[in-house]
Amino acid sequence: MRKAFRWLLSLVVLIGTAGVGGASAGAATAAEPKSATVSEDKDIKDRILAIPGMSLIEEKPVDGYRYFVLNYTQWIDHRDHSKGTFQQRLTLLHKSVDRPTVFFTSGYNVSTTPSRSEPTKIIDGNQISLEYRYFTPSRPQPTDWKKLNIRQAATDQHRIFTALHRIYSKNWIATGGSKGGMTATYYRRFFPHDMNGTVAYVAPNDVKNDEDSAYDRFFTTVGSAQCRADLAAIEREALVRRKEMVKRFQAWADKEKQTFKTVGNADRSYEVMVTDLVFGFWQYQPAETACAKVPKPTVSTDELWKWMDEVGGFGSYTDQGMEPYLPYYYQAGTQMGEPGYGYPQLEDLLKYPGINNSRTFVPKDIPMRFDARAMPDVDRWVRHHATRMMFVNGQYDPWSSEHFRLGKGARDSYVFTVPGGNHGSNIAKLKDADRTKATAELLGWAGVRAPGGKPTAQAPYDKKLDRQEIRRMPMLQP
Repeated sequence: MRKAFRWLLSLVVLIGTAGVGGASAGAATAAEPKSATVSEDKDIKDRILAIPGMSLIEEKPVDGYRYFVLNYTQWIDHRDHSKGTFQQRLTLLHKSVDRPTVFFTSGYNVSTTPSRSEPTKIIDGNQISLEYRYFTPSRPQPTDWKKLNIRQAATDQHRIFTALHRIYSKNWIATGGSKGGMTATYYRRFFPHDMNGTVAYVAPNDVKNDEDSAYDRFFTTVGSAQCRADLAAIEREALVRRKEMVKRFQAWADKEKQTFKTVGNADRSYEVMVTDLVFGFWQYQPAETACAKVPKPTVSTDELWKWMDEVGGFGSYTDQGMEPYLPYYYQAGTQMGEPGYGYPQLEDLLKYPGINNSRTFVPKDIPMRFDARAMPDVDRWVRHHATRMMFVNGQYDPWSSEHFRLGKGARDSYVFTVPGGNHGSNIAKLKDADRTKATAELLGWAGVRAPGGKPTAQAPYDKKLDRQEIRRMPMLQP
């Protein structure tokens, strides 16, 4: 089985920076939101910091908003408080307590650079952005990896919501892209009454981890036959030239002080990268222009390196490139599952078949055991109980091969697909009728009445807050 996860397009969210996680690290007990009482006439910063367990890291100037980087004291184990606490980082883009609030998570680090998710712009609201537990600096020390699961993470969100809802009492919308879309969905499964609506972008749904034929069907039909053939040919050529390319990879790593201890060596990491290329290509390359730029097998080694680095990113396959995403690899191998697909055109050139899986990318001293019940449980709930949920997928996004579907029990919920869209698909890129419908539903869930009844974004575009940011991460595909 082959599995993949690389280049996450985070919807207007960057990777959080290090070095700010120490504030209030000495807090002894987790906050209990029910004890928070604040005066309505206090400054918003004072009101936020009056919440037990909430502490300020810094405030940054943002036109039209107040922007705070915060820490919140969370239980390591919400079911057993004797395990202690840790500091979880979050940000608050404050507009007004009279506006609705978007609860955003990328499912990874939180960015400390101010930005707005698409729902925040559409409803013109506040935005809470939460760092997913165990992504640094929001990682307990010492680290009990067994406490990294979707129920514990959902409870983190529930406690943040409970604490802040006393201040932001208008409607709330949960959102996120890719793993963030998964996170928003899991949150609704465990706490279905917290949010007034959920918008999950390009969210994979790997119900049965060992059954991934949907990916094989995707890669044999996506795009044109010529583009698929060109990709297969250059992937094969990359392995034919393995010796010289690995030598170059190792020399580059030595110069950049990069290592390969977790995967084993540069040769093993290189094979992982080559088998990832087709997934990374369709996930983010614009098909209408990128297919014409796929190199021919006769290309020079310099040009081959350049193209592979653009599509795959050599730095993503080193210890230093993979380490920040260790919590993802752990969850992929214990609950969330990993998408899979085959590459028969490469099999006779592979030296390490089966190497590319989450177990390879998690240090061996961290035990992993897969819970096959977790994803079917979420899938059943979405099919039969989803209410006011929206899933936005991309036609050319490999992750859409296995996406969330709605059953007869779902109410006021929708699945939309962007024609020709990749992993950067969003509401704005839907065809006109779907975009109008999705925007109208979101505004309704948020309790916002559009002037003149026209369902459009309520906040004007801001080039600083509304830009999309791409962050590179290694794929997972065994």
